Amino acid sequence: MAAWDLSVTVEDLGSDAPPVTISVASDLHVGGVILKLVEKTQIKRDWSDHALWWEQKQQWLLRTAWTLEKYGIHADARLLFMPQHKPLKLGLPNGITLRLRASFSCPVFQTVMGICRMLNIRHPEELSLLRPVEEKKKKKDKDLAEEIYDLTEVPLSSGTLKIQIFNYRLSEKLDCNRLTFFAVSRPCLYNGMPAHFVDSPQMEAIYKMLSVTQPPPAPEVIAKQYRPASVVDKAHINGRWLDSSRCLMQQGIQENDRLWLRFKYAAFYDIEPKYDVVRLTQLYEQARWAILLEDVDCTEEEMMLFGALQYHISKVAQSEPQMLSTNAAMDDLESALMSLEVKMEGENSSASEFNVIVCFRPKRLTLKGYKQYWFKFQDTSISYFKSKEESIGEPIQQINLRGCEVAPDVNVASQKFLIRLLIPAPEGMNEVYLRCENEQQYAQWMAACRLASKGKSLADSSFQSEIQSIRSFLAMQKTNSHGNAPAGDESINTHSLVSPRYHKKYKPKQLTPRILDAYQNVAQLSLTDALMRFLQIWQALPDFGLSYVVVRFKGSRKDEVLGIAPNRLIRIDLGVGDVVKTWRYNNMKQWNVNWDIRQMAIEFDGNVNIAFSCVTADCKIVHEFIGGYIFMSTRSREKSDTLNEELFHKLTGGHEAL
Repeated sequence: MAAWDLSVTVEDLGSDAPPVTISVASDLHVGGVILKLVEKTQIKRDWSDHALWWEQKQQWLLRTAWTLEKYGIHADARLLFMPQHKPLKLGLPNGITLRLRASFSCPVFQTVMGICRMLNIRHPEELSLLRPVEEKKKKKDKDLAEEIYDLTEVPLSSGTLKIQIFNYRLSEKLDCNRLTFFAVSRPCLYNGMPAHFVDSPQMEAIYKMLSVTQPPPAPEVIAKQYRPASVVDKAHINGRWLDSSRCLMQQGIQENDRLWLRFKYAAFYDIEPKYDVVRLTQLYEQARWAILLEDVDCTEEEMMLFGALQYHISKVAQSEPQMLSTNAAMDDLESALMSLEVKMEGENSSASEFNVIVCFRPKRLTLKGYKQYWFKFQDTSISYFKSKEESIGEPIQQINLRGCEVAPDVNVASQKFLIRLLIPAPEGMNEVYLRCENEQQYAQWMAACRLASKGKSLADSSFQSEIQSIRSFLAMQKTNSHGNAPAGDESINTHSLVSPRYHKKYKPKQLTPRILDAYQNVAQLSLTDALMRFLQIWQALPDFGLSYVVVRFKGSRKDEVLGIAPNRLIRIDLGVGDVVKTWRYNNMKQWNVNWDIRQMAIEFDGNVNIAFSCVTADCKIVHEFIGGYIFMSTRSREKSDTLNEELFHKLTGGHEAL
């Protein structure tokens, strides 16, 4: 083939350097082009991370065995030769900004995996990157230099975790050669830290900042943060997520640009405090800011409890040593025994009738919101009757709770104990409320409903422990009726512990006794237990895990809101905020995207079809949320150490029209 000239800009020569011209033929492969470039630059260095970027096509030429002809490259192609890993400013949930090297050539999903591996965060599939919200800067803030912690010197590791095998002698009576082995895929840690953080005191200090909770922010810092004022504002934030299937370069991200690392999918799997120090801390920080900035709605009592937990966590974090991984062999033995215990759970599912209860069923189009029935619980089903007297006969209806959604609606102070059930139905979800008379009854029914939703009966061995967990959860929300809470504590800055709404509503001296009152119920918790309890209460909030997108449904003349939850889609009226319809993922037969008109179509069981176009976000983001949550539901304990990346991209990637 005839030779022709190809001009390539080499980034390492500087921005003012002219392009390097080399003589090539169309049958020359990309690897040969790189070899010629390196020889012509006459620079001796490690070029292994460098690759060619095709500017017009916004494409990396990573298949070095492909020829220029196969790629379709001609003399007019603008090619850049540059590193695939470049520095990036990364804002973490706890407000710290890191500068680290990230892959600009891999799909964002793989880039996040690399970042999480560096920071020792397990289950990177739950996180992603998004463009930050622009903050309004005042003139006096311009001189304040932001502190950025540099991790660019950390060597880039391979994509595999080391598998460590530990032995443990089960008994002194056993023969010395009879040892039991456990193979567990864990990050390789030294003194509880990845090896690259042990290199210097400075690096250790950075890891401590990643793994130790930050003190409560000053009220003025909270007030300066962006707070979504409406569902539409929350929807606009979700339009900032990066596409997991495309690389950073393809999405216009440049070297040293700023991005946020956040938990995207509210499906947190297999949290083990021994191994998830950074993950647990960052998740708590993201939850705390969601509460402080009112991204998730909560009641006043819940806000006081969140404030008390923040106060306690901050207090204990200063006195307790950093949570580090203990003896690895013992940890793995414990993990194996836990797995054995799960397998040996009682499988007796014999019928066991439960107490009766009063139930209210919402009626949408009447002023009288509820109708009263009498309920009985048996196995994984509930049956309801017109009255207690008729409960010995045939029920009006029997409802199987397997696969239903169970949510609490509780206010301990006013003795309100409601259980909200969303029952799967072909046309969407049927909503049922159960009202309990007291705390004991609520704990039993809530535990029974949760087990039934997972297909477990009341005979399951975890029933009593579930009741105890719910009761301890309720105990934290009780106020100190005897007035034993301290009258004041000068170290507590109440406006740092609650959202700005309460800054205006109450003075610090009014908030202090209420927060300290709630503090009495959590004061005995360890740091780990307090963090886990904060997350537990956060996840129990009605709006938890909802990501909003403004959409236009096919056939409708007005914009509406689509709420995307871990297990369902919710159609919300934009004007009044009411839930119009709910559809569960497990009733979904298929979903498609028409990339030409940017419209999503979803088919559910029972010949239910919906279609909509997205207003505040690209339909790819919605497609990725749905596919991502379906992917999260496929994870199991047996496969928890293996991430099926191919399945994730199959569910979230889509096939955009060329």
